[in-house]
Amino acid sequence: MPKTQNKAVMIWLFIFAFIVAFLVVFGGFTRLTRSGLSIVEWNPINGAIPPMANHEWEAEFQKYKQTPEFQQINQDMTLEEYKYIFYIEWFHRLVARLDGLIFALPVFYFLFRKTIPFKEFGIYFAMGMLFIGQAFMGWYMVYSGLIDRPAVSHFRLTAHLLLALTLFSLALWTAFGHKFGFHHADKKAKWSLPSKLAVFSLVILIIQISYGGFTAGLKAGHVSDTWPLMFGKLIPPNLFNSWLNMLQTPQTIVFFHRWFAWLGIILVPTVFFIVKKQNYPAEIQKGLLWLIGVVALQITLGILTILSYVNIVLALLHQANAILLLGLAVYFIHRFRALDEAKA
Repeated sequence: MPKTQNKAVMIWLFIFAFIVAFLVVFGGFTRLTRSGLSIVEWNPINGAIPPMANHEWEAEFQKYKQTPEFQQINQDMTLEEYKYIFYIEWFHRLVARLDGLIFALPVFYFLFRKTIPFKEFGIYFAMGMLFIGQAFMGWYMVYSGLIDRPAVSHFRLTAHLLLALTLFSLALWTAFGHKFGFHHADKKAKWSLPSKLAVFSLVILIIQISYGGFTAGLKAGHVSDTWPLMFGKLIPPNLFNSWLNMLQTPQTIVFFHRWFAWLGIILVPTVFFIVKKQNYPAEIQKGLLWLIGVVALQITLGILTILSYVNIVLALLHQANAILLLGLAVYFIHRFRALDEAKA
């Protein structure tokens, strides 16, 4: 882990993490507008420039016409309609390219200036590899929807999502280190109960986000637009006939995603009451109160998304709020561990 704090590096990492979060949310917009399969080739360099002349647009459109999405869903699409979804996906990829530059150029500058000592470069190298990995997974995901069905693999979509959020979390964790101070690997601080519960809450959140990815990939949010009932029942039949249902069946996946979230509304207040009883700093207590509100908002947005039959604005707010929850989880784990070390 790094030891050298620097304000400029901190600001850079916060900006980078914010753009990664934006890309995740815009990726949701791309999916909800069915734009993600509009560009059928992965050209990291040449693809930065969109078609200009009419014959270039026609060539791109002809490629799209060979895809299952056009042949099974968008047979009547015009060239002008195609341009709309093309530009959405193109913008998504363009911002990803820019974010890559926003990471690469400063990190080499800081390394050259020794603002980041070479011996502390490991965590920044890991971020770079994560960025490349999630970019590759993004194309691997898109490719799965260009073969024989007009939808991407929900496993690949979720892997792409989790790699991006791992990158977001690592960038935030390192930025918090630059702001508050880095943890000492050689200092064996005992894990307090709030720290353990914070990590457990993070695990719950990751599982919930994963099921959100499954739900998105399988379009399982469209299974039912009623809540709390599904198909007129609180627990519909045949949801758990096989353990594979938890990974493949839209009804089971969306049912699990609906109700697993309620663990958060139990865990976060529990952590709050513990830190209040143990007289943690006021800023931690106040922050946890805000976190309870964010968890309640997330559940409310999820219910409204269901009732609106996946309204695009509500769905994107639900996704953005999930990223906010993840960022707050990283923050509280960082702060709790710092307090653990201070007590050691």
